[in-house]
Amino acid sequence: MLGFCRGRRKFLAASLTLLFVPAVTWIYLLTGHFDDGKSVSLSPLDTQPHSPRYAASSQRESLEVRVREVEEENRVLRKQLSLVQGRSSSHRHGNRSKTYSMEEGTGDSENLRAGIVAGNSSECGQQPVVEKCETIHVAIVCAGYNASRDVVTLVKSVLFHRRNPLHFHLIADSIAKQILATLFETWMVPAVRVDFYDADELKSEVSWIPNKHYSGIYGLMKLVLTKTLPASLERVIVLDTDITFATDIAELWAVFHKFKGQQVLGLVENQSDWYLGNLWKNHRPWPALGRGYNTGVILLLLDKLRKMKWEQMWRLTAERELMSMLSTSLADQDIFNAVIKQNPFLVHQLPCFWNVQLSDHTRSEQCYRDVSDLKVIHWNSPKKLRVKNKHVEFFRNLYLTFLEYDGNLLRRELFGCPSETDVNSENLQKQLSELDEDDLCYEFRRERFTVHRTHLYFLHYEYEPAADDTDVTLVAQLSMDRLQMLEAICKHWEGPISLALYLSDAEAQQFLRYAQGSEVLLNRRNVGYHIVYKEGQFYPVNLLRNVAMKHVSTPYMFLSDIDFLPMYGLYESLRKSVVQLDMSNTKKALIIPAFETLRYRLSFPKSKAELLSMLDMGTLFTFRYHVWTKGHAPTNFAKWRTATTPYRVEWEADFEPYVVVRRNCPEYDRRFVGFGWNKVAHIMELDAQEYEFTVLPNAYMIHMPHAPSFDITKFRSNKQYRICLKTLKEEFQQDMSRRYGFTALKYLTAENNS
Repeated sequence: MLGFCRGRRKFLAASLTLLFVPAVTWIYLLTGHFDDGKSVSLSPLDTQPHSPRYAASSQRESLEVRVREVEEENRVLRKQLSLVQGRSSSHRHGNRSKTYSMEEGTGDSENLRAGIVAGNSSECGQQPVVEKCETIHVAIVCAGYNASRDVVTLVKSVLFHRRNPLHFHLIADSIAKQILATLFETWMVPAVRVDFYDADELKSEVSWIPNKHYSGIYGLMKLVLTKTLPASLERVIVLDTDITFATDIAELWAVFHKFKGQQVLGLVENQSDWYLGNLWKNHRPWPALGRGYNTGVILLLLDKLRKMKWEQMWRLTAERELMSMLSTSLADQDIFNAVIKQNPFLVHQLPCFWNVQLSDHTRSEQCYRDVSDLKVIHWNSPKKLRVKNKHVEFFRNLYLTFLEYDGNLLRRELFGCPSETDVNSENLQKQLSELDEDDLCYEFRRERFTVHRTHLYFLHYEYEPAADDTDVTLVAQLSMDRLQMLEAICKHWEGPISLALYLSDAEAQQFLRYAQGSEVLLNRRNVGYHIVYKEGQFYPVNLLRNVAMKHVSTPYMFLSDIDFLPMYGLYESLRKSVVQLDMSNTKKALIIPAFETLRYRLSFPKSKAELLSMLDMGTLFTFRYHVWTKGHAPTNFAKWRTATTPYRVEWEADFEPYVVVRRNCPEYDRRFVGFGWNKVAHIMELDAQEYEFTVLPNAYMIHMPHAPSFDITKFRSNKQYRICLKTLKEEFQQDMSRRYGFTALKYLTAENNS
C-alpha cells in the first residue's frame, strides 16, 4: 500500500507539467521522438529511396493519429488535475487557519507532493493538518552527563526542521537539569519553552520494578508521564535521547489527527525479533502483540489515558507479569507491550519510518525502500554508531551533521507566530540598542553583552570536596590550540580542576574524541569541562574565566592559565597554606610566583633549589621579564629567592599575578576580550576590595612555550585594537572610581605615572 500511495503521489505531481502540454507536444514533433522511444522523421527525404510521396503521406497520417491520441490523453489528465486542485482548494479554504505551512516555501518536495494529493485518495488518507503557530509538546527523560550530551543532538535535529513553536518537557535528574537549564538559557532560541520535572522525585513510582536494561531506573519513567506532566496537557510526543529527526516534527504531531476510537498510543512496530522469542535458546521475552512495539518514539493522548486510568492499568499488568518474569529486560517497553497485548485497541500503529531502529538483530532495512523515505532514526543499540546496517554510513552522516552543526544558526525567529517575551532577551536587546554602532569600538562593547551558548560538564564529573574546608580547585580557560596542555596539567595537579573551553560545535566533538582516547584524562573524574561555544570575533577570555569560576565547588580557587604547569605537589602545599594563613577568616590573595622557559622540552624542576639553579643557568626566567616586567615585578623575585616564610607585597600598576583566593571573590570584567588588561583589571578589583597580596615562598609555576595567540597578533598589528583597549581601560578606571570612591584614586595616579 505504501508503494501504491507513493506511486500515486509521483504520478499526480508529474501531471503538473501538463499545463505546458501543447508546447511539449510540438517539441516532440520537432525533435521526432515520442514516449515509446521510436524515432519519427518529419522529412520525406529521409525515406528515400523508397516511394517518397507514399512514405510522406503515410507518415503524416500516422502523425495525425498519434497527435490526436496524445491530445486526448492530455485532455483527460488536465481534467483529472483540475479535480485534484479543486479538492485541494476546497480543503485549504475549509481549513484556512490550519493549513500545514506549504506557503512557507521550504523547498521540501515531499511536502509539495503531500499538498497536491491532500484529500484526493482514501487509500492514502487525507493529509493531516497542524495549525501554523500551534505549539508542539515533546517529553524526554534525561539523566546524567552522557544523556545530556545526546539530547542536544536530538534537539538540534528537531530545531533544524521545525516551523512551529516547541515546548520541551524534560524529566531530568539534578545533573541533567543543571546542564540543560544553562544550555537552553544561553541558547536563547525563539519560540522554544523548556520545563523541568524532577526525575529523582519520581524514583519511588518505579523503583519497585527490577530492570536489567542499561537505562536503569530512568528507563521506566515514561510510564508515569500522565501523573508527571501538567493535567492541562492533552497530548505529547515522547522521545528517547538517542533519536535523530530527518523531517519536521510537525508531521509527526499531525498524526494525532488519525487516532480513532480508543487509540491513545502511537507506536512503531519493533524491528527486531526480540518479542518473538527466537533470538537464542531459552529466550523468554515479556508478552507482546506479534513483534511488539518500540517505545523510542511514542505519541501519547494524555487526557484519554488519564480517563482510562492508565496508572492503574500499567501497574496491575507489571505486578502480574513480574510474578513470573522477575524483572524487565527492556525497561518501560516491556510493560507497554504487556498492556497492549491485553488491550490491542489502545494502539495506533505508526509507519516504520517514524522510528527506524538501529539496534542489534533488527529488520529495519525491510521497513523502508529508500533512505530518503526516513523520518526518524533511532540509535537504540549500546553500540550506537558502530551498529551493523547496510545504510549505516547514511545514518551516521546524518547524525554527525547535527552533532557538529553550529547551534547558533538555530536561533532563528518563527515568522508570523507571536512568541512569549523572554526577560533576558528583552534586556539584551535593550542593552544592545543603547550602543552606538558608529563607535569605532562598537564590536568591543558589543562583546560584553554577547550571550554565548554554554554546555556545562561536557564530560562525566565526580568530586566531593574535602571535609576539612581546605580544598582548592585549579581554574583555567583554553581554546583548541591549547588542548595538548591538558594531560600535562593533570599530571602536575591532582586536585579538582574547572576548565572553560572556547570551541565550535565541531571542535567540541574533536575534544570529546581526544578526551575519550586519553588514558590520563579518562582516569580523572574531578575535572569539570565546560564548553562555551564560539560566537563573535573576539576571544571572550574573562567570560570563560567567570564560567570556570562559577562552577567551582571547593572553598578556594587557584586562578591560573592553561599554558602554565604548577610545580609538583602544589595542590597539597596550597591546602596547608590555606590553614597556616587563616584564609577562612581573612581576605588574602596568595601569589604563586610565575616563571617561564623558552624550551619546548624541559626537565621540570622538582624543588625550589633546582629551580633557582635553572634560573642562574638561564634555562628559566621570571615570567615576561623581557617584554612585560611590570606584570610580575611586585612579586619581588629577589626577595623570593631567599624567603622561607610568606611575605606581603603591595599592589602596583599593571600587576597581574596568579593567585589563590576564596571562591566568593569578584568576577573578571567582561569588557576586556582577547589580549590585554584582562587579569590586570581583576587584580585591581581585588586590591580595591582590600585583599592582602601574600607571596608563597615555596611555590612556583612555569609557563610553557607556544605559538603566539591570534589575539596578541591582532593587538600588535592593529592600531584600532590598541586604541580601543586604552579607551576600555579608562572607562574601567572611571567605573572603579564610582564604585570605590576615594580609594580608587590611586589607580588613576598610578596609571598616569606608569
